[in-house]
Amino acid sequence: MKAVILAAGEGLRCRPLTLTRSKVMLPVADRPILEHVIRSLEQNDIKDILLIVGYEKERIMNYFKDGVDFGVNIQYVEQKTQLGTAHAIEQARSELAGEHEFLALNGDNFIEPQVISDLIESRRGDATILTVKTEHVSGYGVVRAEGTKVLEILENPVSEVSHLVNTGIYYFSSRIFDFIGQTPLSPKGEYAITDTLQKMIESGTEVSMAATRSWWLDAVYAWDLLRLNSVTLGKMGKNVPSTAVEDGAYIKGNVSIGRNTIIRSGCYIVGPVMIGDNCDIGPNAVILPSTSIGNNVSVDAFTNIRNSIIMNDVRIGSHGYVSDSVIGSNCHMGPYFITETGTNLNIIMNEELHQAGKLGTIIGDDTDVGHRVLVKAGIMISINCRIGSGNIVDQALHRGTLVL
Repeated sequence: MKAVILAAGEGLRCRPLTLTRSKVMLPVADRPILEHVIRSLEQNDIKDILLIVGYEKERIMNYFKDGVDFGVNIQYVEQKTQLGTAHAIEQARSELAGEHEFLALNGDNFIEPQVISDLIESRRGDATILTVKTEHVSGYGVVRAEGTKVLEILENPVSEVSHLVNTGIYYFSSRIFDFIGQTPLSPKGEYAITDTLQKMIESGTEVSMAATRSWWLDAVYAWDLLRLNSVTLGKMGKNVPSTAVEDGAYIKGNVSIGRNTIIRSGCYIVGPVMIGDNCDIGPNAVILPSTSIGNNVSVDAFTNIRNSIIMNDVRIGSHGYVSDSVIGSNCHMGPYFITETGTNLNIIMNEELHQAGKLGTIIGDDTDVGHRVLVKAGIMISINCRIGSGNIVDQALHRGTLVL
């Protein structure tokens, strides 16, 4: 069986991180979300994968290439204009010629291998939707069902008609393409696969549902990456090469340290923590649980990092404090850089109000910060910003902002 992975969109609600990469390439435990999806498919012996790409496609293709390094065979299909999920699947029609069945799923949701197993084992008829049962369904599409028979698919319902969330992971027979051709254009100007499925239901074609209790996590906003990161790190083992740790450093719990990384004397690291290749940590730095640090990162003396994602090629100066934050690639923070953490924060993005349960800051790629800078809780800093020394950043900074 082949799998079609939808990876063409940007992920607007994950800006500023997606200004330079698509959402599927955002790192969780030092790997792109899409890599976790591909590895879950491979572990279920699904090795032929069609990747539907579009936005920042070169970054995806350069990373995964033909898939051989991941134990799979990848073909790429470009969705030149992002016109919805049904339109994206339609792009793979010719590559799926002769296939009687296939899986289709989003590339920007973290899943465990068991999620795929649950769908394969429960598939039936011409279409099966994988669901998860959750108390809070706001912002998600839900499925109303009778047993395993799907009666209706509702996108963002006003009232709680169901607690079965549509995960966006599907089994299809080749008949799905007949119904994609009948899919109406939505008010958003897209052809949605949920509208296709509703057409199938209305025609009397059986659409079934399967359920999973395994991990399926969606990063709707940039700050949701912190939860995905925490869950993923919590499942990893310990890998600490003896040559990586100087005398006097203390490491506790599940900590993974990459190649050519040095943990200097006096460092205190408590897992789960993942540190990539070619990093220089300390001396006397503190790295606390649910933190992932990418490749080629330096963290100077007496800096404290907790529950954060630090992407590749970042330097954080001495005496800093970073908590509940995501720092993009190629950022440089001077000494005494501090992120403030808050809870139940109201954040305006794209002229809409959103709420973050707990957050420090989100900083886009290629941003330079001077020494003794404080970033207030919930502040979003875009790419290519320059913040001079001694500033308190208490409002969002747009792309290329200079703060003297």
